[in-house]
Amino acid sequence: MADYQTTSIRNLALVGHGGEGKTTLTEAMLFAAGHVDRQGRVEDGTAAMDYDPEETKRHISIGTALAPIEWNKHKVNVVDVPGYFDFVGEMCGAMRVVKTAGIVVGAVSGLTVGAEKAWQQAEKNGVCRMVIVNRMDTENANYEKVVDQLRDKFGSSVVPLLLPIGAGSSFKGVVNVLENKAWEGAGKTLKEVPVPANMADQIQTALEEITEAAAGADDELMMKYLEGEELTHEEILQGFHAGMINGSIVPVVAVSSTTGIGVAKLLDTFVTYLPSPEGGEMKGINPKTDAEVTVKCDANAPFSAFVFKTVADPFVGKLSLVRVCSGKLTAATALYNATADKNEKAGGLFTMRGKKQTAANTLFAGDLGALSKLQYTNSGDTLCDPANPVKFAPIAYPTPCIAKAISAAKQGEEDKIFSGLTRLQEEDPSIKVEKNVETTETLVSGQGELHLDVIRNKLASKFGAQANLNDPKIPYRETIRKTVSCQGRHKKQSGGHGQFGDVWIEFGPIGDTNVEFEFVDAVVGGAVPRNFIPSVEKGLRENIVKGVLAGYPMVGLRAKLYDGSYHPVDSSEMAFKTAARIAYKKGCKEASPVLLEPIMHVEVFVPDEYMGDIMGDMNKRRGRIMGMDQIDGLQRVTAEAPHAEMFKYATDLRSMTQARGYFTMAFERYEEVPMDVAKKIIENAQQDEEDED
Repeated sequence: MADYQTTSIRNLALVGHGGEGKTTLTEAMLFAAGHVDRQGRVEDGTAAMDYDPEETKRHISIGTALAPIEWNKHKVNVVDVPGYFDFVGEMCGAMRVVKTAGIVVGAVSGLTVGAEKAWQQAEKNGVCRMVIVNRMDTENANYEKVVDQLRDKFGSSVVPLLLPIGAGSSFKGVVNVLENKAWEGAGKTLKEVPVPANMADQIQTALEEITEAAAGADDELMMKYLEGEELTHEEILQGFHAGMINGSIVPVVAVSSTTGIGVAKLLDTFVTYLPSPEGGEMKGINPKTDAEVTVKCDANAPFSAFVFKTVADPFVGKLSLVRVCSGKLTAATALYNATADKNEKAGGLFTMRGKKQTAANTLFAGDLGALSKLQYTNSGDTLCDPANPVKFAPIAYPTPCIAKAISAAKQGEEDKIFSGLTRLQEEDPSIKVEKNVETTETLVSGQGELHLDVIRNKLASKFGAQANLNDPKIPYRETIRKTVSCQGRHKKQSGGHGQFGDVWIEFGPIGDTNVEFEFVDAVVGGAVPRNFIPSVEKGLRENIVKGVLAGYPMVGLRAKLYDGSYHPVDSSEMAFKTAARIAYKKGCKEASPVLLEPIMHVEVFVPDEYMGDIMGDMNKRRGRIMGMDQIDGLQRVTAEAPHAEMFKYATDLRSMTQARGYFTMAFERYEEVPMDVAKKIIENAQQDEEDED
């Protein structure tokens, strides 16, 4: 592949709802450009972009894939982004490195939640938008209906650019509104044809809409337009480009990725109308001085690049996908990782098309490519010229919303599981792995059940490690409600020195379960010698880790040692520790022990129409609604709910709100478990103990 200057580069992310044909469209573009001899099919597992075994098996995209396409002396870097919400982390990296988001919607399904979320992400990242109405060849396809839906939701910024000639089985070509030209067919049968006479009014209306939008993007053009002067074609193009960059123009194009009709003209659209990266700016800081730095996308500036994705391959090694933000990148470029404060040396410089790597000579500012075998570099890191250090903001990944306990299916494979998880975290930083010190479980968190299932399968296919996923154990607690006094007496005689320890301890609730344990020494008159009192406290502390109901840690417990007796020869530290344990077990059983569960502070963000379902569901989960308010056009429901009832909330919320809702959750406090629920927990704990024995 030739080296392309910044002005000849276009960077576009294909985003939108899962199943709308983004990968098929990428395959169609590769085929139209002659980069592949045969168009791959997602359904057959032959798509160049879906090369991971999990993608081939499931017929969905799981990871971001690059497809550089050479077209009319330009390089179009298409970034194929997964549409399923479980892999939303992939969109976060892609949106940081492209200039335009191509939001793909179906000609039948129309505006979907995935398209809405993609629009919001593009807006948040300051990325230009265009809408690609795909599947115009399917039955009941309706371009006008989709445009109306888009306008209802997003306003008059939405303007038609490539109009379809026909729909469904009669979809045969497209008309470019700005050029007033029509083409029919695809591939070798593509030909320019007269503009259909019956579309004259539709084309004229669309041209007026584009002209008005273009005038609105430029003050001079707006003055001319308002004074009734006609704008020239060049002026309309000038306003069109300005409108795309400031977000006031979102062109809509029609295409069929299956038949290829409109694909060549879509590529023409990318080259002609989409902005190049040239002149764009990125803000960063100088890691040495913390001063703010502005980096211009200029090939003559000092080198800097942003790593937007890491591919962890057990055979090839690590590949870091980068966008050159300024300067030029070659295999010999000196690399300084400003994020890790380390010098790097790359194994090679490549362009990536799916999994196919092609050695590259030079990547100019604005281009996308890959560096191999970087030792210290991860997604979100900045690489730069050591003499001109700059660090860009890292990628903000969504907070994981579902967690499972992961364990090795076979004994002895624990190391393989954890090293595999570390590699997968490099590839997908939206995964979180942590060890729960209390339950001793390793928890893996992600964006949904499908996400976690893919992680488990990748561990098996990539790293040969079979893993089990289970619901995490709840870190319950136990406490007491009554104050009782109890004797703990330990006496053992077995020839020679015996063992003797005798204590009287008053056990009572502190009243604050945030305080685990409080020991009070109230012994008078030497009933228990001073040197044995620490042994009593130690014995109690060692035993409160296991409660008397279900074996969960005891909290909020005050133990007052007030009396006892000893033997001048047989008493020992061990004997008094044992006596303390006997008193603890006996006393706490008599002190009305209760089970406590973690209560979570939950904030749910949903559109108004789902409020009833959300509140009803929260009540079923033993939750309490604490308040409601409005934030960024969404209702925020603040609630408190038991942790045990929230395991599958991410999946259920997505189902209830058609994926429009999201939530955050944090630990609030411990609270007593209702009696009927506590009974089941205690029974299960006793059963688990019996099974272990």
